[in-house]
Amino acid sequence: MASEKVETVIAGNYVAQVLLTLPYSFSQLGLLSGILFQLLYGLMGSWTAYLISVLYVEYRTRKEREKVDFRNHVIQWFEVLDGLLGKYWRNIGLLFNCTFLVFGSVIQLIACASNIYYINDNLDKRTWTYIFGACCATTVFVPSFHNYRIWSFLGLMMTSYTAWYMTIASLIHGQIEEVKHSGPTTMVLYFTGATNILYTFGGHAVTVEIMHAMWKPQKFKLIYLIATLYVLTLTLPSASAVYWAFGDLLLTHSNALSLLPKNGYRDTAVILMLIHQFITFGFACTPLYFVWEKFIRVHDTKSVLKRAVARLPVVIPIWFLAIIFPFFGPINSTVGSLLVSFTVYIIPSLAHMITFSSASARENAVERPPPFLGGWVGLYCVNIFVMVWVFIVGFGFGGWASMLNFIRQIDSFGLFTKCYQCPPHKA
Repeated sequence: MASEKVETVIAGNYVAQVLLTLPYSFSQLGLLSGILFQLLYGLMGSWTAYLISVLYVEYRTRKEREKVDFRNHVIQWFEVLDGLLGKYWRNIGLLFNCTFLVFGSVIQLIACASNIYYINDNLDKRTWTYIFGACCATTVFVPSFHNYRIWSFLGLMMTSYTAWYMTIASLIHGQIEEVKHSGPTTMVLYFTGATNILYTFGGHAVTVEIMHAMWKPQKFKLIYLIATLYVLTLTLPSASAVYWAFGDLLLTHSNALSLLPKNGYRDTAVILMLIHQFITFGFACTPLYFVWEKFIRVHDTKSVLKRAVARLPVVIPIWFLAIIFPFFGPINSTVGSLLVSFTVYIIPSLAHMITFSSASARENAVERPPPFLGGWVGLYCVNIFVMVWVFIVGFGFGGWASMLNFIRQIDSFGLFTKCYQCPPHKA
C-alpha cells in the first residue's frame, strides 16, 4: 500500500518551476483567460496521459504474449511507437521526446540559478548555474524511477508549501501602489502566456518510464487525473493571488519569488524549490540516460558505476545550454509551443487513432474507451479536437508569439548573460 501511495504523487511532480512563472503568464493573459487556460489544458493533459497509458498497456501486453521479458529493460515511449506503428513513428517520437527532455532539464538548471539568487546575490546567476549544473550531474548515479519514489512524494509536499506561501504572502502583502491589471495587451504576450500553461500541464513526456516503474501501471490514468486536480488547487490560487497583488509588474519579473518580501518563509520556499528542481532534473534526465545507454549498449549492465560514467555525455550539453539561454519564463513558453505541443498532445492523439484504426484492433484492444464517451467515435472526436486546438493555438499562434518573445529576450540581454532580470547594479 505504501508504494502505491507514492506512485500517486509521481505524476504530479513536474510543476515546480512553472508554479513560479504562472503569475507571469497571468499578467500576459489576464485573470479570466489564465484560469480558463489552466482548466482547459489540465483536462487536455489528463486526456493525453490517458492515451499514452492505453498505448503502453497495449504494447506491453502484445509483447508479453510473445514471451518478451522486460525485467532488465525499461520500456520507453519511442519503443511503444515502434512496436505499435513502426520505425517512422519511433524516430519522430524519439526526436520530439528527447529534445523536449533536454530543454526540460535545461529549464530546471535555469530555475535553480534564478531561485538561489534571491537568497544569495553575491554570485551572479550564471555562476549559480555552473554550481547547480555540477550538483545535478550527480543524478547519473540514480539507476531508475524506482529510486525516486520517496523523493517524488517529498517533492510534492515542497511544491504545496511554496504554492500556499505564494498565495498567503501575496494576500498579506496586499496590492502595490497604483497596481494595474492591463493584460492582455498584445497577441504576442497573450499566446506566450497561454503556451506556458500548455507546458504546465504537458509534463508527461516521462509517462511511459514512470508507468514502467509502477507495480500496477493500469492505474496511471486515474492517478494522473487526481494529480492534475491537485495541481490545480495549487496553481490557481497562487497565480491569481500574486497577479492580484503585483499586476503588470510581473511582466518584467518572470519569477514570482523576486517580488515577494525577503524573509524566512520566502527563503524556505526557495530552498524547497531548489531541492524539488534537483529531483525534477533527475526525472527529466533519466529517460535521456536510458536512451543513451541503449544507444551505446550498456543499458542491461548491473554496474551502477559503469552506467553513471556512460551517462555523463548527456549532462554536459544540458549544462551548456542553460548557460547560453538563461531566460527564466520565456523559455517555458517556447518549449511548450514548439515541443510540448507535439510530444505530449498531437503525437499521442494521432498515434492512438492510427493504432486502433482497424476493426480488428478495436475488437482486440486491451482497454476500451470509457463508457461516458459513447464508444470509439466519441474518443476519436476528442482526439481530433485536441490535435486541432493544440496545432492552431499552441503550436501556430503560440509558436509565433513565443519565438518573438524569446528573440526579444536575446536582443535585450544577449546570450550567456550573467544575470537575467536582475537589478541594474547586480546585472
